[in-house]
Amino acid sequence: MIVAIGLGVLFFLLAIGTPVGFAMIASGVLGLWLVGGMSMLSGILETAPLSTVGAYELITIPMFLLMAELVLLSGVADDLFRATAAWMGRVRGGLAMATALAGAGFGAICGTSTASAATLSATSLPAMLKQGYEPAMAGGVVAISGTLAMLIPPSVALVIFGLLAEVNIGALLIGGIIPGILVMLTIMATVYVLVLLDPSRAPPAKPVPWREKIAWLRVVGPMVVLFGAVTGVIYTGIATPTEASALGAAGALAIAAWYGKVTLPALVRVLRRSANGTCMIVMILLGAQIFGYFFTLTQVTQTLVGWVGALEVSRWLIIALILCGYIILGMFMDQIAILVLTVPIVLPLIKVLGFDPLWFGIIKIVTAEVGMITPPIGLNCFVVARYSGRPVQEIFRGSLPHFIAHIVVIAVLVAWPEIILWLPRKMMAG
Repeated sequence: MIVAIGLGVLFFLLAIGTPVGFAMIASGVLGLWLVGGMSMLSGILETAPLSTVGAYELITIPMFLLMAELVLLSGVADDLFRATAAWMGRVRGGLAMATALAGAGFGAICGTSTASAATLSATSLPAMLKQGYEPAMAGGVVAISGTLAMLIPPSVALVIFGLLAEVNIGALLIGGIIPGILVMLTIMATVYVLVLLDPSRAPPAKPVPWREKIAWLRVVGPMVVLFGAVTGVIYTGIATPTEASALGAAGALAIAAWYGKVTLPALVRVLRRSANGTCMIVMILLGAQIFGYFFTLTQVTQTLVGWVGALEVSRWLIIALILCGYIILGMFMDQIAILVLTVPIVLPLIKVLGFDPLWFGIIKIVTAEVGMITPPIGLNCFVVARYSGRPVQEIFRGSLPHFIAHIVVIAVLVAWPEIILWLPRKMMAG
């Protein structure tokens, strides 16, 4: 009964628009009070905030957010799309494929999918529409390409999963590289098939001289160096993910200064936005910890684990049902909220079933990418619609083929776990 009251309050607060962190804190506080009274509640509230913000790995989040804001300030994201378009534009559907490449490139220097989607909406979408691309296809490829920032390191979502699940954050970030490349190639392949079925969706572009193509490669150089610096020091063990995030922020500041974009008002705006994002995420993590205490004391997780462990069904059926549940949740809830609400409950099940938590973390993020383009919430579709001025229904329609392609990718990653685990194991062995 107490569990039902706590969950009811939580979903009511979320339904009326209460921020996720505050909704979890409020429902968790109520549940703890009902379970153990004021003495238990005060004891937890005295220790939970400090233990949440005192985690050393938490520094990774503000540093990656700062890195993303400085990259946006430098303007190199716009140049990244122009460089990829110069090389891919002549191919039928090349601008859409260049959008996927730019999404992967921007994701490699920015850990947030909404920032990536907004940037691509302002650069690649107008270019595709100007060339005569079908608006729905153009909007769909921008929305799905923006989600690559959730998977390709540095990824704030993977850092949050690592903190919640107590999984090695460095291994998680490295584990996202090969699946990220696979997803990027899948987006490009989906575009190719769509254009093959209906060539009118993507008129061919004018050829770009080789001299201009080579000139654009110089623009990509700083971003390749920045990505290599951040992921390279993690993979080789030279630095921890926290130290690498600070290196990335410093590198992004150097790039912004190189382009002459660093001014005092600009730095104040960048620092304010990254601080706002950090505070939001910290409040969500604090809410997750308080709500997690409530779930632990009411034995919900333990009971669920015992029940699932007693089922005489294949563990693959259970993992399929869990992933289907994540896709359904993604239709109605924000992905960060889904992470903090479900990971403490689902992760013990994953361990009991014999799955690697690192593998599950990557699968969860790929599934979250599907939620970012799934109606009625589909945050990336709304971001693209807002920045492009196109109807959101059109963006959802253009995202549908990528939704289907992503389901295939998830099936492949589930069937062959080594696609995810090979690189982290090499890193840990080295």
